[in-house]
Amino acid sequence: MHIFLEEPRLVKCKKCGNFILPHQVCPFCGYYKGEMVVDVLAKLEEKERKKKEKEMKQKEEIEKKKSKELSLEELSKK
Repeated sequence: MHIFLEEPRLVKCKKCGNFILPHQVCPFCGYYKGEMVVDVLAKLEEKERKKKEKEMKQKEEIEKKKSKELSLEELSKK
């Protein structure tokens, strides 16, 4: 059998030094052939914003559940 796997041929990004596929925009820094093509930081900010909004919603839900639940002291008073 002459079937075997080959390692992907990777090149080093000129800007950040990470290994990427040739003729592709670097997903880490957004550069292609020394020119900025994609603003990676802007996308990260949007993702971080969405992530924080999710965390805030979860915290609010937890606080609502805690306020609905009665502690043992409150139960004993009733």
